[in-house]
Amino acid sequence: MNILVTGATGFIGSHLVALLLSKGHQVRCLVRKTSNLIWLKDLPVTLVEGDVFDDDALRRAVDGVDYVYHSAGLTKAKTREEYFRANAEGTQRLLRAASTSPKLRRFLHVSSQAAAGPSASKVPITEDASPHPITNYGRSKLQSEIECRGFDGKIRYTICRPPVVYGPRDKDVFEFFHTMSRGLQPMVRFHDTFVSMIHVTDLVRGFVMAAESDAAIGQTYFISGAQVYSWEDIGNVTREALGRKALRLRIPAFGVYAVAGVAEVLAKFSSKPALINIEKARDMVQEFWTCDPSKAKRDFGFEQKISLRDGVLDTVAWYRAQGWLH
Repeated sequence: MNILVTGATGFIGSHLVALLLSKGHQVRCLVRKTSNLIWLKDLPVTLVEGDVFDDDALRRAVDGVDYVYHSAGLTKAKTREEYFRANAEGTQRLLRAASTSPKLRRFLHVSSQAAAGPSASKVPITEDASPHPITNYGRSKLQSEIECRGFDGKIRYTICRPPVVYGPRDKDVFEFFHTMSRGLQPMVRFHDTFVSMIHVTDLVRGFVMAAESDAAIGQTYFISGAQVYSWEDIGNVTREALGRKALRLRIPAFGVYAVAGVAEVLAKFSSKPALINIEKARDMVQEFWTCDPSKAKRDFGFEQKISLRDGVLDTVAWYRAQGWLH
């Protein structure tokens, strides 16, 4: 098959490219001129230079493709407009281009649990729950899903919502591992908070299973592990993987907001958005980010294969091999 992957230079997208190549597919990647190609440089892929706002590049990228995996997205921005332009308008433009490809079998859109919002309790939310995103990022990802549904009848699409994703090459959850490697385990709130998680290898396998399933046409799925974890659980596994003790430091919600507020003010003097801002703080202080993957299991047989323990061991080993952790 001829397959287009957007976001191929990123954490999730690069793992997806490797999986598709291992299955014998021809993969082309839409990349910006300024993109860091470190994860693609040794792979037999075709690079199409441009982005989702370059009509000529989009025409070349979708020409003759059987599948489109849209994993590109903006996760950090300074304004609501930036999020919506990249995540919603960008998706709409790619959909419009893909709709002209007569061979297209599926458009797999990578959304986020942020589009659905946090769960109300430890009981994981399902795809039937009414979305209630709490950040501009989440609202922009929800709008990107709406853009997909606007092409119902024109494109066979499937929407996938990952929860917290970790694994080799990740730089976000890496900060948690990095802090713990220095002997400190920060924990938001004075009681346990809970999340759903998935290793990137399981996640991209779920994407491909969804894209190739007729039952998944026009559907939305949480691609996640079935088990819910507390951050204490995650910390225990991480300490084991690191072989080091770490002091637990409980941080109240107002403390997270205070740090985020200062970082946001300082970011006004930088060209880059803050690593943690008020919106990120709002995500972090939620008690439950849990989701139910049973629909994916029912429709196309997806199940997590990599346990949290094995996944964290694999991830820490990779970080150390790359010199990210010592």
